[in-house]
Amino acid sequence: MSTHSKAAAQFVADAARTTWHDGALWAVRAKRDRMAQSVPEWEALRSAASEIKRHTLSHLGHYLTTFERQATANGIQVHWAVDADEMNRIVGELVARHGGRHLIKSKSMLSEECGLTPYLEARGIEAVESDLGERIMQLMHRPPSHIVLPAIAVKREEVGTLFEREWHTEPGNSDPTYLTHAARKNLRTKFLGADIAMTGVNFAIAEAGAFAVCTNEGNADLGTSFPDLHIAIMGLEKVIPDYRALGVFTRLLARSATGQPVTTYTSLYRKPAPGKQIHVIIVDNGRTETLADTAHRNMLKCLRCGACMNTCPVYRRSGGYSYSYFIPGPLGINLGMLRSPASYHGNVSACSLCYSCSAVCPARIDLGEQIYAWRQEMDLSGHADKYKKFAAKSIQFALSDPERFRSAVIAGRLAQRLPHGLLNNRFNPWYGSGREMPRFAPRTFRELWQAGEIRAAFPSAPASAPGENGPTAPQNHPTNK
Repeated sequence: MSTHSKAAAQFVADAARTTWHDGALWAVRAKRDRMAQSVPEWEALRSAASEIKRHTLSHLGHYLTTFERQATANGIQVHWAVDADEMNRIVGELVARHGGRHLIKSKSMLSEECGLTPYLEARGIEAVESDLGERIMQLMHRPPSHIVLPAIAVKREEVGTLFEREWHTEPGNSDPTYLTHAARKNLRTKFLGADIAMTGVNFAIAEAGAFAVCTNEGNADLGTSFPDLHIAIMGLEKVIPDYRALGVFTRLLARSATGQPVTTYTSLYRKPAPGKQIHVIIVDNGRTETLADTAHRNMLKCLRCGACMNTCPVYRRSGGYSYSYFIPGPLGINLGMLRSPASYHGNVSACSLCYSCSAVCPARIDLGEQIYAWRQEMDLSGHADKYKKFAAKSIQFALSDPERFRSAVIAGRLAQRLPHGLLNNRFNPWYGSGREMPRFAPRTFRELWQAGEIRAAFPSAPASAPGENGPTAPQNHPTNK
C-alpha cells in the first residue's frame, strides 16, 4: 500500500466529510466550466498562455535580467536566492536591518515551500497570515490543504470552535458572516501594527520592472499600505514578457481557480512610495534543474490556480493531507517527484489517469501524462511497489498464453465458491478498502462466440474468433509491410 493510501485512510473514514469535500470542490470545478464556456476564445487563450510560458522559459535568462534592470531603475531592490536557505537568510537580514518585529503576509506557496514562517518565528519575528483561510490554518497549526482554498477541508463549526478558543467569540456561533467579522476585527490590529509587509508574486512583468499580486480579500493591498518595508518573494518562473501577456493570464487565472471573471484585486507594484522600500527576492530552489528536465519542464508553466486539484477525483475524495508533499493533487505529485523521487514517490499512485487535470489546466500542462511518465520510471529508479510488481507479473504470465488464461479463469471461478472470509479479509487490499471482490462473468467472450450467440447477433462477423486460427495482424501493421 502506498504512503498516500495509508494517509488517505483517516480522511476517507469520515464519510460525511469526504462527501462534503468532494462536493465543495466539484462545485468550484463546475463554476470554472461555466466561466470557460462563456468565453468563446477560451481554448485560444489557453494555447496563448502555454506558448507565452514556453517562449519565456526558453529565454528565461533574458527576461529575468530585463526584469532586474527595469525594476532597479524603478527603485526596487532585487535579490537572488539559489535555494530556500538563502531566501530565508535574505529575508531575515532585511527584517533585522529594518528593525521590525511584526510581519504581515499575504498568501504565498513559495513561503510554504521554503519554510519561511517557522524560520522567522524561531528568530522572534511575528509572521501573521492575512488571508482568512491561511489565518485559520495558522491558528490551527496546520498547513494549507489546497493552494487557493487553504481551509477547504475545515467546516465552519470547526472554525467557530477555533475562534471561540482564540478570540473568545460567542460560544456555538458558526455563522459565516459573524466569523468573518471576528476575523476582520482581529486582523485589523495586525495590519495596523505591522512594520514589515510580505507578498508573493503572481506575475513579474519584465519590460516594466513591475509585479502583480492577485487576491480576493484585498489583504495584500492593505498589508503593504502601512509598513515602510515590502518584501516580495517569487519563483524565477513567475516572470513574463510584458503587459499584453499579463492580460492573457489574468483572463485565465481567476476563471480557472474559483470560477470568477477576475480576481477582486489585481494590484501592480512598480516603484516604492517616497520613504518606503520594495525588495524582490528571485528564488531558484531547484527550478533550473526542472528547466533542464525535458520530460517535465512544462511544470514551470504552472499559474498556481488549483484547477487540477478541483477536478481530480482522487484529491477530492482523499483530502490534501494524504499527500506527503506540501502541495497536494496532480500538481503536487509532479512537483514532489521533481524535488525528490525517493521522498515523494508514494504520491504517484494517487492518480486514476483520467487526465482531467490536463484538460482543465489554463496553461495546457500535461499533468496526467507526466504522472504516467513518472510511473514508467518507478521500476528503473527502484521505487516501484513490490506487491504491485508481483501482481502485474502474475497477470502478464496468465494473459500471455491462451491455455494459462483459460486456466486462470477456471481457477477464479472456483475461488468464488470459497467461504467469504477466505477471500475478503484484511489481507486483501481490494476488500480492505471497503469493496467486495468483483465476480467473474458466467461465460467468457470465447465461450459466447463458440456457442454462436455473438455471431447470431452480428451476422457479418468472421467465422472464427479472434486468434482462433493463430494471431493475425491488421493490413497496415508493420509486420505486413
